[in-house]
Amino acid sequence: MAVDQSHTDSVRRKYNRNAVIYDSMDRMIKEDWRLRVIGQARGRVLELGVGTGKNLPLYDPAVTAELVGIDFSPAMLWRARQKPCRVPMTLLEMDAQQLTFDDATFDTVLATCVFCTVPDPVLGLREARRVCKPNGQILLLEHVRLDRPVIGPLMDLLDPFAAAVTGTHINRRTVENVRLAGLHMERVENVKGDLVKLIHARP
Repeated sequence: MAVDQSHTDSVRRKYNRNAVIYDSMDRMIKEDWRLRVIGQARGRVLELGVGTGKNLPLYDPAVTAELVGIDFSPAMLWRARQKPCRVPMTLLEMDAQQLTFDDATFDTVLATCVFCTVPDPVLGLREARRVCKPNGQILLLEHVRLDRPVIGPLMDLLDPFAAAVTGTHINRRTVENVRLAGLHMERVENVKGDLVKLIHARP
């Protein structure tokens, strides 16, 4: 499946523009939610969509041997490089839909509220599956579309406006996308009602 480069470039421009205010926008993701994910990051870790680096100070050298963080926005990465991190770390400009790593490179692949942004989320999840070791883990903290009679259609209605302004989709069905990408779903935890979920998967 080919990457829609024009769509990807459009989203990148939005995140380059919003990078200066992104930490304020990102406060909706509580630190204890982040810790539920980052605390499980074992071995060699790939963080997709590292953004401005809000997760970086939370990595524990007792369990994370090495961290590679990628993002397709150079403006976001510039800010991430200012954040402290206690584990050996490399930050790279890279598209989650087109990872340049070899197959089966990482013990853990994780993302926190990233697959609402990836232009083709199934393609990005297939790439996560490819670069994760066969016995590795894929951890996703994601907000999703609410399957409720009024709220769900309202999210669908508002989504084009949200995506046009911020580059973020508010109605992604990420649990279903994980399955479409061929990942083995181990469990899904509700973090904030049905809106924010922690997804545990295997390649």
